[in-house]
Amino acid sequence: MRLAKFLATSGVSSRRAAEEIIRSGRVTVAGDTVTDPARDVDHTSAVELDGKPVGAAPQELVVYAVNKPAGVVSTASDTHGRRTVVALVPSPQRLYPVGRLDADTTGLILLTNDGDLAHRLTHPSFEVDKTYRAVVRNAPVRESALRALRTGVVLEDGRTAPARVTRVRPDTIEITIHEGRKRQVKRMCEHVGHRVVTLQRVRFGPLTLGDLQVGGHRRLTANEVSLLGAAGRRVTAGHGHGESKRTSSGPPGPSGAVI
Repeated sequence: MRLAKFLATSGVSSRRAAEEIIRSGRVTVAGDTVTDPARDVDHTSAVELDGKPVGAAPQELVVYAVNKPAGVVSTASDTHGRRTVVALVPSPQRLYPVGRLDADTTGLILLTNDGDLAHRLTHPSFEVDKTYRAVVRNAPVRESALRALRTGVVLEDGRTAPARVTRVRPDTIEITIHEGRKRQVKRMCEHVGHRVVTLQRVRFGPLTLGDLQVGGHRRLTANEVSLLGAAGRRVTAGHGHGESKRTSSGPPGPSGAVI
């Protein structure tokens, strides 16, 4: 097993974050510092992170849904002392967020210690839908703006993929995307003349925010975790470097995308 996957499977972090941890020189294998995330290891390899042994797997893999309040950062820790989403869930497991939301963005975020699941839900090649509800300025949002978002708009980092967009009220839209660019929804709305006032994620893949109270959390059932895993596997082989591409955009309705 590759070292980065070993750390992720052990509940240390997501696979992508594990690669950065390894490159920073914090991981040793049999006493030697290793900076190659692709190094092959197993449970007999004496892997340590910051001098502490790392096992082959966590005792129990868990996933929590959290309704993130405004002002809470979606990281496991914060150097500025701000409250984190991880602090909202008392758990004996070491949890970390699945993707990120801006500090002022609210709504559904997942916490887990399952690195493989986190990888499948956040890597762009798997195209897992997420839906946001945005209240915007310069109402009403006209059909021309909706058509532009549905077609894809050109941002400074390239054209966005087509989004599914519904006008809920004159100043409110629900937008579903599968990309994960920084502040993507906000930038898309600004591009069509509607600066975002508030942004809330209401769906992640097959999961909806529902009536989960602000700041609240709940552990997902085994069936919900299975549905999440299926959302990250709805792909066809042979796309990119061993990654895969989804064959369908998934069910319509409130699902969403990025920060």
